[in-house]
Amino acid sequence: MISVGDEAPEFTAPLANGDVAEMTLSEAVADGPVVLAFFPGAFTSVCSHEMESFDDRLDEFADAGVTVYGVSIDTPFAQNAFREELGLSFDLVSDSNRDIVDAYGIAMDFTALGVHNLAKRAVFVVDEDRTVTYAWVSDYPGVEPDYDEVVEAVQDA
Repeated sequence: MISVGDEAPEFTAPLANGDVAEMTLSEAVADGPVVLAFFPGAFTSVCSHEMESFDDRLDEFADAGVTVYGVSIDTPFAQNAFREELGLSFDLVSDSNRDIVDAYGIAMDFTALGVHNLAKRAVFVVDEDRTVTYAWVSDYPGVEPDYDEVVEAVQDA
């Protein structure tokens, strides 16, 4: 699993931004630090609340010069529908091949549901050098991050 001080694994993936584009981490951080907020799946109650909570605090992230991205294994088409339903103002990264989840070491299974290799709920702040300056990973899918702590982490970055 990726920890504070590690170099964030590079990736290029589809980006759900109302359309479908492409996002490369090294290009994204060239504009300033990013928050990668991993969530297990679109259209679920806790994930919806988490993404809405990040959206509610976007001004605080923008004031710190930080861009927020949600990351899940959902297709970019499902993510765009999710973004629209929730009225999210930030973009979502599609990891439908599970390459990012694997690279960050945060895969989990919902064995009882027959769903495997989802993202654990996790938040990473990555600076312009692709260094992880904040990392939070939950082993419990119903637990959300401490949003105040994430805001503090980006303000300190």
